[in-house]
Amino acid sequence: MKICKVIGNVQASDKHPCYEGKSVMIVQPIHPIKRNDIEKSFLSVDFVQSGPGDTVLVSTEGNCARQLFQDDSVPVHSVISAIVDTVEFKA
Repeated sequence: MKICKVIGNVQASDKHPCYEGKSVMIVQPIHPIKRNDIEKSFLSVDFVQSGPGDTVLVSTEGNCARQLFQDDSVPVHSVISAIVDTVEFKA
């Protein structure tokens, strides 16, 4: 799982049927405390109605996507599974 910032969304006129009714967002992995970019951005299917500027929790495991879609054959690499309110760090 990664903490990411939603930086935009994707519009498509032609897409795989599993994406019907789902939003595809552009997410940027960030450091949980410093909030700076730590990796390249990528696409993720939204299951929590997030929007640009939201901090979200993204799963990049295929099994999580398959469980959320309830389908073993979906061509999805990552899913947004939660909107993050706060991050606490305890040393």
